[in-house]
Amino acid sequence: MTSITGATIAITGGTGSFGSTMARHLLDQGAEAVHIFSRDEAKQDDMRSRLDEPRLKFFIGDVRDAESVENAFVGADYVFHAAALKQVPSCEFFPDQAVKTNVDGSANVIRAAHKLGIRSVVCLSTDKAVYPVNAMGMSKALMEKTAQAFARNHPRSSTTVSVTRYGNVMYSRGSVIPLFVRQIRERKPLTLTEGSMTRFLMSLQESVDLVEHAFFNAEPGDLFVKKAAACTVETLARATAKVMGVDDPDIVSIGIRHGEKMYETLLSREETVKATDQGEYFRVPLDARSLQYSIYVDEGDSEARKAEDFDSNIADQMTIDQTADLIAALPEMQKVVAELRR
Repeated sequence: MTSITGATIAITGGTGSFGSTMARHLLDQGAEAVHIFSRDEAKQDDMRSRLDEPRLKFFIGDVRDAESVENAFVGADYVFHAAALKQVPSCEFFPDQAVKTNVDGSANVIRAAHKLGIRSVVCLSTDKAVYPVNAMGMSKALMEKTAQAFARNHPRSSTTVSVTRYGNVMYSRGSVIPLFVRQIRERKPLTLTEGSMTRFLMSLQESVDLVEHAFFNAEPGDLFVKKAAACTVETLARATAKVMGVDDPDIVSIGIRHGEKMYETLLSREETVKATDQGEYFRVPLDARSLQYSIYVDEGDSEARKAEDFDSNIADQMTIDQTADLIAALPEMQKVVAELRR
């Protein structure tokens, strides 16, 4: 991808937090058209009215339905694949549904892009895909493998498929900051699963920048990760309260939920060995070895045992003040603060 100006881009899951932020960014950058593909007609109607932009084209469908995916991709140059089941509890209770959307649906997106000659597809993944312990992370890990397998098995395809992997996107739908905001407004204690848990933090804009970096720089099968900072969940809670003018909030620990980890990992040690430093980002190239199994048996990598995971425990840890500054810069949080001052 050389320029967004004049291009047509399709976004799966286009009415979600990431999709709607990306759509506005693409329009601001001069996209000729943006195809919004999702299964929620109410959110599409809200987005259509809110943005009132003729360059937005809305398509009802589901990534599980290959024909509806193809319909949305006709005429597109690039695809952002954001559609997914993302909530850990729902995927734990319905893992078959996570597979149908996150794995099979992603395969439909990649096949449609290849069939229609889309130039580039960027698939959005999560730190939960590394050493996964829950169904959401497992299904996202398989999504990554699906994207990489396509790149490995179709070296002459005109479609470049790559993956971006990131941590918690602040104030996205289902994230914990809106919960803290609601509890503070209602003068209730802040509920934490375990305060010493660490998590990577990114703003929606940073997630958009990461995906755009992949579009401009990806080779087939590449994985991109932003060098994100991290903090404990307790720091995040206290920072949110501080931004809202509460210096010493009541905090209640409710215990670790099923499927949660104490820390998340953005790159495994096997990946850090292969990663190249691109400033704000790491790039992990595709292992493009063929199905010659003797290669895997006879050729190992002694460097992997010397490497470390890039996880939220070893990443730069933000203080309460640093985290508060990050939260205060979020447009959503600025609206909350403005309402409190009225």
